[in-house]
Amino acid sequence: MRRIDVVERRARLALRHRLTTDTRSDDPVEVARSLLALHSTDPSSVYVGAWARMRDGQVADVERALYEDRSLIRFMGMRRTVFVTSLDMAPVLQAACSRTVAARERRLLLKMLAESGVADDEATVAAWLSETEAVALRALKERGEATATELASDDPRLSTELVMARGKAYEGRQKLASRLLLLLAAEGHVVRGRPRGTWTSHQYRWAPLTDWFPGGLTEWETREAETELARRWLRVFGPATADDLRWWAGWTKTQTKRALTQLSPVEVDLDGTVGLLLADDLAETPRPEPWAALLPALDSTPMGWQHRDWFLGEHGPRLFDRNGNIGPSLWWNGRIVGGWAQDGGGEIVCRFLEDVGTDAERAVQVEAERLTVRLGGVRLAPRTRGRTWLEDELAT
Repeated sequence: MRRIDVVERRARLALRHRLTTDTRSDDPVEVARSLLALHSTDPSSVYVGAWARMRDGQVADVERALYEDRSLIRFMGMRRTVFVTSLDMAPVLQAACSRTVAARERRLLLKMLAESGVADDEATVAAWLSETEAVALRALKERGEATATELASDDPRLSTELVMARGKAYEGRQKLASRLLLLLAAEGHVVRGRPRGTWTSHQYRWAPLTDWFPGGLTEWETREAETELARRWLRVFGPATADDLRWWAGWTKTQTKRALTQLSPVEVDLDGTVGLLLADDLAETPRPEPWAALLPALDSTPMGWQHRDWFLGEHGPRLFDRNGNIGPSLWWNGRIVGGWAQDGGGEIVCRFLEDVGTDAERAVQVEAERLTVRLGGVRLAPRTRGRTWLEDELAT
């Protein structure tokens, strides 16, 4: 059994995730493809994560790829999470992950509609929803793009009020248009387009998917897509365990086992743990030159594995929130050595959680200055996650 130690795993991470100076790209599409997808729950993570892997990336470069060239697309995929991915990845993610998410979303929406009283029986509720979907898609096509609020004004059915978390202490209400757009996105009919505000905003205008894919998404059979996604994931994140893949993809054990059985990866020794690699990917990885990186919260690299001890060490409690979301992290030669945040004046403040030496400190400072220029005075704020212990400490 081929043995791959921690040093080699860190070297693979550095080179394949474009985190060294020599592997940086000029193209945000290549960056997204290198990671399979850029985490987009927090919109700023897309930009900061891309810049960390680009030679001279700017806001305009990412926006051009997303909204003008449309060579990147914002997509709901693994674990019901929003990502930015390349157009060749989107159909695979749709069939391997989004299709299951969409089925759950449809069942939930039908339940909420039945509770709202739009019809008396399941069949009529389903027919009512089908008609309303067609109304929403037609209205969105006529508008070109629209917010959920704008769309809700186009037809009374889209303003139907839904009760969220009925009976819970946090019960709330939402218009159907908002929930329906989430379902249509998961099913591959609509896309989150430009934000209403700046590039850090998480309130999007919606557009038809055909603006990115004029002929619609390429159809993949679910099991074939699962195998293809597992193959691409192992190429980027391997060696790794089956549990890592299951967690990342949001699959069941059955789905994971099925995909890996079709793929037939090779077992390797990860210092006592059985890992998996593609059969044609066993060559030893060269060691890169020393490198440093400031990665954003929810970056796709640290969120690529469930088991992170080999690059995280004991720093997890200070860098992750209560829901398992990582905050901004400092990297040195393939491992996390601290975190960063912006203070009250917007200045980037770095905190090392271990002694890394002056070379690492200087390299991190260079990266902090590089990021400061790209931010151009913009203040980042946590979106859809909690602040980490380290962020709270640095902010004061």
